[in-house]
Amino acid sequence: MYIRMLYVDWLFLDMNSYFASAEQHMQPALRGKPVAVVPTMTDRTCCIAVSYEARPYGIKTGTNVGEARRRCPGLRLVAGRHENYVQIHHQIVAAVETVLPVTKVCSIDEMVCQLSPQHREVGRAVELAREVKQAIYDQIGKSLRCSVGLATNRFLAKVASNMQKPDGLSVITREELPRRLYPLELTDFPGIARNMRRRLESKGIRTTRQLCGLSRKQMIDTWQSVLGEQWWYRLRGDEVPDKATTRRTVGHSHVLPPKLRTDEGARSVLVRLLHKAAMRLRRIDYWAARMMVALRYTNDWPKWKETVYLGRCQDTPSLLKAFERAWEQRPLTLSPRPFQVSVTLFDLTPGVSTTPSLFVEERRALAAAQAMDAANERFGSNTLYFASMHETRDAAPMRVAFTNIPDVKTEGNE
Repeated sequence: MYIRMLYVDWLFLDMNSYFASAEQHMQPALRGKPVAVVPTMTDRTCCIAVSYEARPYGIKTGTNVGEARRRCPGLRLVAGRHENYVQIHHQIVAAVETVLPVTKVCSIDEMVCQLSPQHREVGRAVELAREVKQAIYDQIGKSLRCSVGLATNRFLAKVASNMQKPDGLSVITREELPRRLYPLELTDFPGIARNMRRRLESKGIRTTRQLCGLSRKQMIDTWQSVLGEQWWYRLRGDEVPDKATTRRTVGHSHVLPPKLRTDEGARSVLVRLLHKAAMRLRRIDYWAARMMVALRYTNDWPKWKETVYLGRCQDTPSLLKAFERAWEQRPLTLSPRPFQVSVTLFDLTPGVSTTPSLFVEERRALAAAQAMDAANERFGSNTLYFASMHETRDAAPMRVAFTNIPDVKTEGNE
């Protein structure tokens, strides 16, 4: 009797409600309790992560903190400690790699592993997935739950990881396609958010079954790019190589604590953010041609932003001079207090495509900045810094973006 074997190629791991679970891991008193991680301890901000115990109250990421507390009087608020989340992230990667190699870290709470030929049969792949989950529980802690998806490509493995949460394990085989996907909503697929859903609906596509029924040409027409062709292959279980990407911006933003909601406080925090952005720019070896500085005010006062040209710049002193030019353009009339600040470096060029400056002063400024980076990397962040950020060197603490995992050693326990 012939038995057909089913195979998968990829394992996708998604840590469930990662920031909130990390806090429950670090603080046993929070386990089993509704928890919300917040950027600052104020009712005016939003939850950046919530535990599964808080979700029955209708609280989710993005819920206003004041509203969340009204819905759940017993909600425990925790100020985010992003440096700890980065450290635990590295522990999770190390735990997973005791079972199988991590092919790519997708974000601070997601990673993907390509299975070797001897592990691709579905039964063996499921065993391996359970070993991965157990390694995290045993080596770090049981509060850190994860969901795992197995499929023939990375895209569907990620879709599978979201099918059962928390602590789930789901498999999508090629033989099940496309029927296995029909119960899903369009927005269950990564890459289909509100705007893309509207575009699909405008073309009469309201269900996953309709989406899977499109021809390759219809997919291309719907996406208005070759991305549609990639979707056509992915929905059929084929692996599509990642398209090479180019970094477009480097920047930071920060909601000001009440004591720094002044003109001088905003300026000082912006200087701090610029130092961090400049260090990141040098670490990834890009040069910026423009900088944008922005302020948001309380009481819906119009946002202010100013863009200045840099030439091609990478060193902190030159960026600080450009920042001062932008800062001088801010409105000086009486206005509400600043609430949020941001600085963005853009029009980026890779270092390999940039000709070094011919001016001695600019080369010296870059050398000084690189020396500061080396000292801060060896001895800890803020070992060396410019005097202009002295009062706010501990402001604007580390924040973790979805696809950018900060280096704790250089950004520090801020």
